[in-house]
Amino acid sequence: MSMFDNLGRFGVTIRQAHARSKAIRALNDLPVHVQKDIGWPASPPSDPQAVLHALLLGTAR
Repeated sequence: MSMFDNLGRFGVTIRQAHARSKAIRALNDLPVHVQKDIGWPASPPSDPQAVLHALLLGTAR
């Protein structure tokens, strides 16, 4: 296996993670009533993950 194969797989993984994060942010930005309609779970305000996202990204989940 060459180094370029490993780099290619790493790049695909990074792109997939970015796309997943982007989709989650888009769903979290929807109004609450739309989130309920599509079955998207709302994060409680005291969720430590939501606090971490707020600190790192500057927006709450």
